[in-house]
Amino acid sequence: MESFEPKKLALIRIWQILKDYSDYDHPLTQEAIAKHLENEYGIVIERKAISRNLSLLKEAGIEIESRRAGSYLGCRDFEDSELHMLIDGVLSSKHITAKHSKDLIDRLCGLSNKYFRANVRYIHSVNDWSKTDNQALFYNIELVDTAIEQKRRIAYDYNKIGIDKKLHKSSYQIVSPYQLLLHNQRYYLMAYSEYWGNMVFHRLDRITNMKLTKEKATDLQTIPGYKNGIDYKKLSSAMPYMFSDEPERIDFIADVGIVDQIVDWFGNDIRITKSSDNENQVKVSIVASPNAMEHWAMQYINHVKIVSPESLKSRMIETLENGLEKYKG
Repeated sequence: MESFEPKKLALIRIWQILKDYSDYDHPLTQEAIAKHLENEYGIVIERKAISRNLSLLKEAGIEIESRRAGSYLGCRDFEDSELHMLIDGVLSSKHITAKHSKDLIDRLCGLSNKYFRANVRYIHSVNDWSKTDNQALFYNIELVDTAIEQKRRIAYDYNKIGIDKKLHKSSYQIVSPYQLLLHNQRYYLMAYSEYWGNMVFHRLDRITNMKLTKEKATDLQTIPGYKNGIDYKKLSSAMPYMFSDEPERIDFIADVGIVDQIVDWFGNDIRITKSSDNENQVKVSIVASPNAMEHWAMQYINHVKIVSPESLKSRMIETLENGLEKYKG
């Protein structure tokens, strides 16, 4: 067979063959390596040359294991179990489109061998997952990074989903961006709205037509509450949902059985004490967004009762009464 590639490339091609076709369960004999070299690259060399190249790869620090059954790549950048975790993360990320998910998974599979790809069945079910349709997501991420680095404001359309399940413009925003936050499997843009005079948290997959402006971004440390920068720990515990209202001290009573879920949502820096009235309940005190807390408490309505502030307690009662009226008809 005529050589399609020069023999001097045999070294790197043998390494590629080991990456693509070998692992502990699938060692390659020198004869098998020679066949792959000839069939895939048109390189024909003797078995002794293959042996020399394997030795050179080992000397170069490539971890190649050899046993009677053949040779295989003993170490990769990622273990198969780690790649499975990364793939699961891509699939469960609602902010990544189905097309981008499949592309990313294909590239992740390329970090292992053909046997790993054969065992990954998730790729074919990407379109069955709940995914964003916003194709501009990755472009927006790059643009936000550029704006933060250059300390410039960005402008964009902020959208809501209509009854046709498509994005429809709800407002035009010009903001100073500071951070991208991954929360509840979605990206949020943390930015300051000079128009409204407060911090906003906008879902990145709801943003379209983003562009850089010439206006200088507001210095984060000049914004009330951010003199020392962003407190990520406080941010994650105070905002179980990305509402931008000012966090307040909130007290509530909860069933003992959901303490683990309370800690999952609000972290360890909360005060939990036993209830003196009921051994099956606890008293909890947190600092959180009242708007977010209203939604959270409704989620656990059978297990949680808001005690203070009175304004939030009244809102909860009003919401429950309105909901009850809807079911009376």
